[in-house]
Amino acid sequence: MTEPRLRYGFCGSPPFATDVLAALIEGGRPPAIVVTAPARRAGRGRKDVPSPVVELASAHGIDVRRPESAKDQGLKDELRALDLDVLLVASYGELLDQAFLDLPRRFCLNVHGSLLPRWRGASPVQAAIAAGDTVTGVSIQRVVKKLDAGDLLLSIETPIDPADTGGTLFARLAALGGEAARRALDLVEAGAVEFTPQDTERVTHCRKLTKESGHIDWTRPAVEIERLVRAMDPWPGAATTLPNGERLVVWRATVDPDGTSTTVATTGAAPGTVRTRSEGFDVATGAGALRVLELQAAGKKRLPVADFQRGARLEDGVRLGAPTDTGPNGAPTPAH
Repeated sequence: MTEPRLRYGFCGSPPFATDVLAALIEGGRPPAIVVTAPARRAGRGRKDVPSPVVELASAHGIDVRRPESAKDQGLKDELRALDLDVLLVASYGELLDQAFLDLPRRFCLNVHGSLLPRWRGASPVQAAIAAGDTVTGVSIQRVVKKLDAGDLLLSIETPIDPADTGGTLFARLAALGGEAARRALDLVEAGAVEFTPQDTERVTHCRKLTKESGHIDWTRPAVEIERLVRAMDPWPGAATTLPNGERLVVWRATVDPDGTSTTVATTGAAPGTVRTRSEGFDVATGAGALRVLELQAAGKKRLPVADFQRGARLEDGVRLGAPTDTGPNGAPTPAH
C-alpha cells in the first residue's frame, strides 16, 4: 500500500468511525495506524465481539492497536515513534490527556457529528432531532482538553428531515464525516489550515445516552414527544409504561394529523390518557395529542398500533406512564 506524504494516525470506534475510516481508505488516504476500543466479549461463551473498524483496517493491511486506555504509555511511545503529522479522532470514546494531544508533530483533529458550537457532547445526533433543529452537520475541530471546545477547521451541513430518526441521521452524518475528514487532511497537506474559534455564546451541550434518556414525559407537548420518539430510534427507544407497569416503547408516532384528538388535552384528560380509535389510539399530552403508529411491549415484537391493540386491548381512558409521567425527560437538552 502506498502511503500519502501526510502521515497520520486514526483513533476511533464503531459505528461512526467505520464510515469515516472507509472514506479515508477509499479516497487514497489510509492512516499509518488505527487505534480503537479494546475487544468486548458477549454471549454465553464470552466470545470477542467483531469490530468493523478492526476488520476494515486489517483488510487493508493497516496496523491496529486496541489498548485498554489511551493513557497507555506503550501506545504513546509507539505513536511518537511513527513521527505522525496528525492524529485524527472520530468517536474514540475516551477523553484524551495533554500528553496524547502532544504526540503528533502538528495537532489532533476531531470529527464531530454536529455544527459546533451547537451540541458539544456525546449525543449530538439525538440532541439535534429532539430539540427540533432543522439543520445539522459535521465539524472538524482541533482537539483540546475541554470537551469539543477546540477551534474549527471546517463544517459540512445537512438538513434534518421531519422523518429522520436517530439511526437515519447518524448514518448520513457518518458518511459526511468521512468527506469532512478527507477535506481536512487535504487542507493540512496543502498548508492551507485556518482555524476559527467557536462562538462561546452559541454553545449547547448534550449528555451521553442512557436507557432513561428515552423516558416519555406525557406532560410535555405532543410535538416534543414526537421528536423524542424519532431521536431515540434505534436506541434506547422512547418508552413509557402500560397500566400494569410493563415497559412500552413507542417507535413511530405523529402529532394528531387530522385534528380529531386535539381536544383531549382541554377536556380534563390527564397527560398519558389513552383515547381509542378504530385503528389504534391517541395519547393526551401537555399540549395536543400524540397519535401512536408503531410500538413494542416488553419481550414482544415491534407492531403497528392496530395489531398491538388486537392483543393488548387498551381501553379508552386508561393512562400510560402513571404514576411516573411527571418524571424528568432524560433526552439531550440545551445547557442553561
